[in-house]
Amino acid sequence: MIEHPCFHYLTETTSTNDDARDARYGHGELILAERQTAGRGQRGHKWSSGEGLNLTFSLVLEPRFLPAAGQFLLSEAVSLALVDTLARFGIGARIKWTNDIYVGDRKIVGILLEHNLAGGALSRTIVGIGLNVNQTEFDPALPNPTSMRLLAGRAFDRDEVLRVLYERLMDRYAELERSGGEALQQAYRKALYRLDERQRFRDPASGAEFEAVIRGVRPAGDLLLEHADGTLRTYLFREVEFVIRR
Repeated sequence: MIEHPCFHYLTETTSTNDDARDARYGHGELILAERQTAGRGQRGHKWSSGEGLNLTFSLVLEPRFLPAAGQFLLSEAVSLALVDTLARFGIGARIKWTNDIYVGDRKIVGILLEHNLAGGALSRTIVGIGLNVNQTEFDPALPNPTSMRLLAGRAFDRDEVLRVLYERLMDRYAELERSGGEALQQAYRKALYRLDERQRFRDPASGAEFEAVIRGVRPAGDLLLEHADGTLRTYLFREVEFVIRR
């Protein structure tokens, strides 16, 4: 793999997000593993990846300038960096709220952010990313995976993809630190999956399904939906789920 002073490579580990908690890793350092035995994603789901085919890593950030209430801005910056990266390789992607990356109705990237706080601000954030690069066969239990190779019809150099992705992650982070969140929020909204389209959702508490139109995302990260009767309602993470048919 590519040599970089901030990159640390492991053949196997339980979870790179767990490894990245070690205090010896500082801001901007990246821990990548070919195989994770206990990789995890959002909502407690397990993350599965073909060995030697994809990019599974964790990035350490120390966004001490960002208050805890603004932590969703960091999620927006990371999501946009993934969209930027895929665009560089000719793949048009969208952000499925909160931060899954989709191409069409198929998932190509999973993101998991874990924060530590100090004095009302973020002190350390671990950004876990799993990007499907060259995998072409997936566990049939996964609902809708895809990869760069499946979409483009060719194999990709993982070193090149990692280099571009790291640059875009740090660029978007610098943009957030330098300019605040307004431009990021606008870009995130424009990149939203199914924006201004009627979409089916599920209430995870009751299991009831309903249709609504995505109208945007509030600065704190709650999803804004317009219901059939014209009312606008907001939903926090875990309060609503997308229903996507295979």
